[in-house]
Amino acid sequence: MILGQRLRSCRKAKKLTQKNLSEILGLNRSTYAKYETGDNEPDNDTLQKLANFFEVTVDYLLGRDNSQYATDELGELLNDPDISPEDKELLKQIQYLPADKKRLVKELLAAFGNEIEK
Repeated sequence: MILGQRLRSCRKAKKLTQKNLSEILGLNRSTYAKYETGDNEPDNDTLQKLANFFEVTVDYLLGRDNSQYATDELGELLNDPDISPEDKELLKQIQYLPADKKRLVKELLAAFGNEIEK
């Protein structure tokens, strides 16, 4: 059931309907809906396609890892000497947020960015 919950959360974070997403990925809407309800599971190729589209790891979708991002990507950022310790701590905290909360963080950052540019 974790897979379905995470697919739904990722889809909603991108503000897509099941119909929109299934069309983008070339899937039947009812097939995708069954992934979210747990009535069916995607094959490995489709699972990878979903992970790529949502920019998360397959392990995250399957519930094997709470971090949405590949650890090597995060590791690169955390080892970057140009990133402050405070920013690294923020990255660590943000990685465990659900997709909908991450969307809110992105919206807040965008709003602050717009204020700074004024």
